[in-house]
Amino acid sequence: MSMTKYAILIYDDQAGYETMSPEAWAAVIDAHSAFVKGVFELGGSLAGGEALAATRTATSIRGGSTVTDGPFVETKEALGGFYVVEARDLDHALEMAKLCPAPFGGVEVRPIVDPTQANPF
Repeated sequence: MSMTKYAILIYDDQAGYETMSPEAWAAVIDAHSAFVKGVFELGGSLAGGEALAATRTATSIRGGSTVTDGPFVETKEALGGFYVVEARDLDHALEMAKLCPAPFGGVEVRPIVDPTQANPF
């Protein structure tokens, strides 16, 4: 059976993390470990993933040359990390994504584009 890659994008209100106790932070880390285990238990696989530093550390480039401090877009819920999973189909990816911790927001699931295929746009 062919597997497709999907990005699980984690959007959270980063303010929730700023006052988090060390114990609460450890619980978040444990929840992500449980998510990874759950992906494999559901028959998927993990192709990568990372947590991103706070949006206050971002630098953006617009128009190819204009550099500004801060994120590309100011929002309450910002992209804080991602996973790339391999799933049978979108329903399978959504089943995995429901396990993904996002205590101050939610997740978005998107297929990864295969550049060898027809233009997906």
